[in-house]
Amino acid sequence: MITDKKSYKYYLERDLKAYQLEKISFFNYWWMDCVRFQRRLRKIEYLHNVRQSNIFCRFQLLFLEIINHRLAIRLGFSISKNVFGAGLCIVHYGTIVVNSRAKIGENCRIHPSTSIGEYNGIPTIGNNVYIGPGAKIFGGITVGNNVAIGANSVVNSNIPDNVTIGGIPAKVISSKSSLDNGVFPKNFIQESSY
Repeated sequence: MITDKKSYKYYLERDLKAYQLEKISFFNYWWMDCVRFQRRLRKIEYLHNVRQSNIFCRFQLLFLEIINHRLAIRLGFSISKNVFGAGLCIVHYGTIVVNSRAKIGENCRIHPSTSIGEYNGIPTIGNNVYIGPGAKIFGGITVGNNVAIGANSVVNSNIPDNVTIGGIPAKVISSKSSLDNGVFPKNFIQESSY
């Protein structure tokens, strides 16, 4: 969670690295809608968690929430603030629905047609998790660290660390972790330390 200006900068830096970008350019900001949505989301988190004291920040927060909500509708996203850790990569626009009370760790790579929802509890997802297209994750479950979730998987039970899962319902299909599968950019995970 963003708790101060230093953590806000860290989140922005890690998110850019997840997209394999060193810095944000005018072109990237206006033509990469997912990046624009995500950078606004991080600013909203910063203003909401840290800077609510003065009236200017409150108006800025309201304005950013309105324009980001409009962009989210266009992109098909339903993602609330303070859900994802640093290093989030939304691979492509399309329907992504994430419960506002879900907790997802650092370095999450998420694809379209994904739903993370509530059913007898909220999922908790660890660090370095790859979520394939069409995955459904729901219930009061825990998904471990370094997990790769295959396309169209339905995850409704606890998942251990360092595995690849798939199927309906999802079960372990490989002992390879998300780090072994090459789903994250080279040297991205090793640099992660806040």
